[in-house]
Amino acid sequence: MPHTQDSKFKRLFNNNTMYKYDGLLIHQDYDDDGALEVVEADGVRSLHFGSLPRQSSMLLSDPHKLYLEYAKTMSTWMLFKETLNDDALLIGLGGGSLAKYLLHQFPDCQVKVVEYRKSVVKIARSHFDLPFDDARLKVIVDDGAEYVRKRLDSERELYSLIMVDAFDATGMAEAICNFEFFERCQTLLKKDGILVINCWGGVRRPQFQKIALWLGRLFNWKLLFVPVTGRGNIIGLAFNEKTPTYRLKDLRTRAIVLEQLHQMEFTRFLKDLVKHNASVLQNIIYK
Repeated sequence: MPHTQDSKFKRLFNNNTMYKYDGLLIHQDYDDDGALEVVEADGVRSLHFGSLPRQSSMLLSDPHKLYLEYAKTMSTWMLFKETLNDDALLIGLGGGSLAKYLLHQFPDCQVKVVEYRKSVVKIARSHFDLPFDDARLKVIVDDGAEYVRKRLDSERELYSLIMVDAFDATGMAEAICNFEFFERCQTLLKKDGILVINCWGGVRRPQFQKIALWLGRLFNWKLLFVPVTGRGNIIGLAFNEKTPTYRLKDLRTRAIVLEQLHQMEFTRFLKDLVKHNASVLQNIIYK
């Protein structure tokens, strides 16, 4: 948008209350990839990329709490790791809810986030409380697929956790939907590391089927999927070669503890993992 039009828009925005997606539009901007909109409704602030789906949401009364169901479900990895005291890599920032949660819950972790859009980073800091001055957080503006390609040597086997949550206005970012991307992510994982990915669409969608096949081949089918309740997302967890197998009884006990600590439905997450992964469950969980 030319500068003169941008100035005109800002004057109109300041003089008029604007509503969008059933909420109050408090910020709107544009970059080469489209619109970025921040909307508030019922004590929740959300980021939109020019369309109805929310890219990220923050509870204003508790900014560190995970609010969206898909973000909570991505935390299922905590069933399989007692703590995170080293490095985590996040591909995709959004409003920064996952990054903030890791920093808040795991004081010994180092979090690196790769985000393609500089304007998204700016909004995450200005409107979603992503910290400016936490030495444990490093935010890099780059294409996530390019970043992992360039770090195959310097960051090989560095990360205990990689979380992929890279979406644009229409769905999963195209750059991450290929075998080579996931192969490179596996190279950056520690031998006992876990890759977590937010997938879009049901199990019959061709894109999801391809991702499941790629991950299965790479991780020797040490792979679990859990659908997000009430949404079209499916969360995948891929376990690298040195991750142990887990006893179901122990996981049930851990789910109860995590549910009390984090106020999230870990017992339901575990039930869904068992229910939806009958063919590969024994690769990771034994009774």
